[in-house]
Amino acid sequence: MSTLKRFFKDTIIYGIAAVLPRVINFLLVRVHTDALPTDNYAENTNFYIWAALFSVLLTFGMETAFFRFYKAEEKKDALISTSFISVFASAILFVILGFTFSDFFTTIFDFGENPLQLKLLIGILAIDTLAVIPFAYLRASNRPIKYAAIKLINVGVIVVINLVFLKYIPEFKDSETPVPTFLTTIFESTFIVNFIFIANIIGSAMSLILLLPYLLKFKWSFNILLFKKMLSYSWPIAVAGIAYVINENLDKILIGQLIDKSTMGIYAACYKLAIFMNLYIMAFRLGAEPFFFSHSNHKDAKETYARILNYFIIVGSLVFVGIVVFLDLIKEIFIKNTDYWEAIIIVPIVLLANLFLGIYHNLAIWYKLTDKTPYGMLFSIIGAIITIIMNVALIPVIGFIASAWATLLAYGTMMVLSYFIGNKYYPVPYNLKKSGSYLIVSMIISFVSFTYFRENYIMSIALVFTFGILIFWNEKKELLAILKR
Repeated sequence: MSTLKRFFKDTIIYGIAAVLPRVINFLLVRVHTDALPTDNYAENTNFYIWAALFSVLLTFGMETAFFRFYKAEEKKDALISTSFISVFASAILFVILGFTFSDFFTTIFDFGENPLQLKLLIGILAIDTLAVIPFAYLRASNRPIKYAAIKLINVGVIVVINLVFLKYIPEFKDSETPVPTFLTTIFESTFIVNFIFIANIIGSAMSLILLLPYLLKFKWSFNILLFKKMLSYSWPIAVAGIAYVINENLDKILIGQLIDKSTMGIYAACYKLAIFMNLYIMAFRLGAEPFFFSHSNHKDAKETYARILNYFIIVGSLVFVGIVVFLDLIKEIFIKNTDYWEAIIIVPIVLLANLFLGIYHNLAIWYKLTDKTPYGMLFSIIGAIITIIMNVALIPVIGFIASAWATLLAYGTMMVLSYFIGNKYYPVPYNLKKSGSYLIVSMIISFVSFTYFRENYIMSIALVFTFGILIFWNEKKELLAILKR
C-alpha cells in the first residue's frame, strides 16, 4: 500500500473513532436542552470548560512527546512505562489535592450547590489521564481499528445512560409504562445534570478497562533520563494547550459577563455549528500526528507533508463552502428555536477560523520534529493575547461578533507565524500558489453565497459544483495515481 493511501486509510478509521462520538455528543445537545433547565445547562458548560483545562495540565503534553520518541526509542517498554507512570503520578496527585482541598475547588469551580460534580470531575479527569498513553500506543503502533472499537464502545455507554436518565425515565416514570424501581430511585435522588457526568465517568472507566491488556504486556520501569527528555519536549506543548483552551472558551465567558447570559447562550449555540469543521480537523490530526513522526526519516518526507497539506486544504475548503451554502438548512435541523438564529452570522467566520487552525496544526510539524516546541507555546500565547485583547476591547462596542473575528485573527496569526518561522528551521516545499488559490476561492464563494444567494440553493450549489470541478481538474492526475496504487 502506498504511503499516502495508508495515511488516508488510517485517517478515515481514526476519523470514525473521533467524529462519531462528537457527532453523537452534538446530537445529545437536543436531549440535554429538552431535559435540563437553562441554569443546569450552564452547569454542564462550566463543568466541561474546567475539564478541558485540567486535562491539558494533567497530561502536560506527554501524548505528543510519546509520538516524538516512539520511533527513535529502541526500548519501547521503557518509553511506554515511563510515559504512563508520569501521567499516573499526575493523576494520583490531582486526586489527592482535589479531595484534600475539596472546599476550595468547589468554590473555584462554582459547584457549591452540587458538590457531587467535583467528585465526578476528579474521577473523569483521573481515568481519562490514565487512558492517554494506552490510546497513544494504539495509534503509534498502527492499530486504528482497535482504537476505534474502544472509542465507539465508550460512546455507546454514554449514549445509553443519557437516554435512560434524561429521556426515558422523565417521560415514563409517571405513566403506565413500567420503569424499574431502582432506576426511579436513582433518578429522584440525583441532580438531573449529574447524569451527563455519570455517563461520562462510566464510559471512561469502560475504556480504561479495555485498554488494560495493552498496559499489562510491558515490562515496567521508570527511566529518569528519558522522562527528563520527554518533559523538556512536552511542557511547551502543555502551555500551548492551555492557551488553546483560552482561545476556545474565553469568548463565551466574556460575552456572558460583558453582555448577558442570554447572548452567551445564543452565541454558544451557533458556535456549535462549527463542529463539522472541528470534526474534520480532529479526524485528520489523529491520523496525521503519528504518521508525520513515523515518516520523518524518509527521504521524501517533506514532499509528502506538502502534498498532505494540499489535500487537507482541498477537503477543508469543500467542508467550509458546503456548510456555508447549506447553513440555513443546518440551523433548522439542529437549532429549532429561532431565538438562537440571531448569531448565525458568526458561523462562516468561525468555520474559516477553524480551517486556519487546521492548517496551523499541519504546519506545526516543523517545531515538533526539530524539538523546538517552545515556538508552539509562543504561537499559542500570541493567539491567546489576541483573543483576550479583542474580546475585552470590542465586545462592548460591536457585540458578540467581535468574538468570532477575534478567533479568526488569533488562528490566522498563528498559521502565518508558523509558516514563516518554520520555513527557516524546517523548510517544506508547500505549493502556496495552488493551496492558497483553493483557500481564496472557497472564501469568495462562501462570502458571495452567504451575502447574496442565501437559500438560493440552485445558484449556491452551482458555485460549489464549479469549485469541485476546478479542484478535480487540477488534481485528477495525482488522485487517479493514488487510487490505482
